[in-house]
Amino acid sequence: MITRTLNLSLLAGMLLLVACDRGEKSTESTVVKQTEVADTKAPQQEVAPKKDAAKSTTTPPVDYKLDDIARVVAVGDVHGDFDALKTALYAAQLIDSENRWIGQKTVLVQTGDLLDRGDDEQEIIDFLDQLGKEARAQGGNVLEIVGNHEAMNVQGDLRYVTPGGFKDFEDVEGLDLSDPRLARVPEQARARLAAFHPGGPYANKLADHHTIGIVNDSVFVHGGVLPEHVEYGVDKLNREVRAWMLGDNAYPVMMQGQQAPVWTRYYSAPKGQNPCPVLQDTLDKLKVKRMIVGHTPQMDGVRSACDGKLWLIDVGMAKHYGGKPAALEILKDGSTRVMEPAD
Repeated sequence: MITRTLNLSLLAGMLLLVACDRGEKSTESTVVKQTEVADTKAPQQEVAPKKDAAKSTTTPPVDYKLDDIARVVAVGDVHGDFDALKTALYAAQLIDSENRWIGQKTVLVQTGDLLDRGDDEQEIIDFLDQLGKEARAQGGNVLEIVGNHEAMNVQGDLRYVTPGGFKDFEDVEGLDLSDPRLARVPEQARARLAAFHPGGPYANKLADHHTIGIVNDSVFVHGGVLPEHVEYGVDKLNREVRAWMLGDNAYPVMMQGQQAPVWTRYYSAPKGQNPCPVLQDTLDKLKVKRMIVGHTPQMDGVRSACDGKLWLIDVGMAKHYGGKPAALEILKDGSTRVMEPAD
């Protein structure tokens, strides 16, 4: 454990040097030792944009706002555990025993943190991409949300990557490993860094995810939506994050700091304050009735607060945490149901 910690600390330092080479501003929080505690600090980096902005003219396959949906199923943090994800989707009657979409016109919303702490990340991203295609063929959809761990990987912050997670991306096609800056990075990290660097193959896949999504009268986000995020503009923020991941823009200021939509725990882990008035203000501004968040493990399972206007769906389903997989069903009439695998 000591050797692994030192190696990852060295890796973080090397990544910082690469970040500085490409014009990023990094805080001390980027270079820390690997720990077993939950991530608590948001790295603040400003990524230099590329000159070629051609990719940003494309649009993601799924709009961030979907209406008139009869059934919505939301699944929280996965953290590299494909078996846990499949278990949750099977319990929600979205896939069959061969992992094919059977949800018909259901919309699946995954609230971020597919990455880190597990070894199955590439398989998970590719699977959800394919599942989205199958869902759309049946009139359904898959709406994916950006988590703080997706943002961290695109920033080059690989603190929570497992040894298997580094190896997992060595077979990715189209990686540019000739970049001289990568020569300063430990060999084990080069493929992953190239895959998730803005404009890289897997950063481009993540660019199709939205930071904030709205389905019917529910808003979905990884950490939380605050009134200032609404005032800034949901569509504007989604477009800025997408452009950054494609390598066409700097890291959005609204994504930096502890109150960013992917980082805030204002609702999921309030420190003595009552979050319900701020929640209500946010919901009113968005003209929706409830907010669904992940980010903070609820080891006793999915729970609600603020009279059912807030749902916390990160159940720590990944092996790293040991929680039980679960999904939240929301019907068009507003009725809700927690779906778990049979014991």
